Amino acid sequence: MSCRAFGEAIVKASAGDTRGRHSLAQVQALKDVLTALDAQGPGELTLDPALRRPLATALADYPQDLHAMLGGIGIQDFMTKAAPTTPPWKSDDGTYHLTVLTGTLTDVLHAIAQDPHSYALLRLTETRTTGQRLTAVPAGTEGFALSVPPTESARALATLDGVADSVTRDLDTSQATAWRAAVLDALADNRASSTDGLAEAWLQSLRSTAETKRYESLRAQGVDMTRLWAHQRKMDKQTQQGMLAKVERSALSAYREIEP
Repeated sequence: MSCRAFGEAIVKASAGDTRGRHSLAQVQALKDVLTALDAQGPGELTLDPALRRPLATALADYPQDLHAMLGGIGIQDFMTKAAPTTPPWKSDDGTYHLTVLTGTLTDVLHAIAQDPHSYALLRLTETRTTGQRLTAVPAGTEGFALSVPPTESARALATLDGVADSVTRDLDTSQATAWRAAVLDALADNRASSTDGLAEAWLQSLRSTAETKRYESLRAQGVDMTRLWAHQRKMDKQTQQGMLAKVERSALSAYREIEP
């Protein structure tokens, strides 16, 4: 089997239904692939170019699970559920979930991100999920329930920032510039659906930003999306300032954990 055919088989075997729900077999298929790939050893994963987009496509079909693994706040017993020999776990609503070890996910993302368009697909997936998670916070929510969604989202986006910088670190200046430009072009050219109001608002702000400053805006995405969200909710100034400070700290912490 060629790598191209193998990639198509991965997508087919792991893709969920039209509601975004996955069977035990579908989740197990993708977990088995990710676990097998990581068997090469920490930091040593390499992928044939033909596998990068299919793996990005497969992961993008699990947006909520990807968000949870990247954000790392809302998963209980994470290490137990993520162990290679542990089967996919089922939540109370009967949904099966994908969870792999943090190191496995990071290595796979780094290998996928060698292709900027595949990275952009995952970045767009997380942008939409962040928008949905923030918008879903009920009015009147306070305290921990209010602060977790934006801080978790900021961690997820900052983790992807770390992946991006770990990829471009290994490139020369012109190659790194081209990689970043390809990612930004892919994001700027995309249009979120009408249901993704917050995501579309951020993407529109990215499009309106001068090209020389777009990558800087990408790095500030977690904070900027939180600011947009706070503005839409008409959050009072003191609450907003406290929230933005937490989000910024959360993003910085997640970025440093990648150690690009």
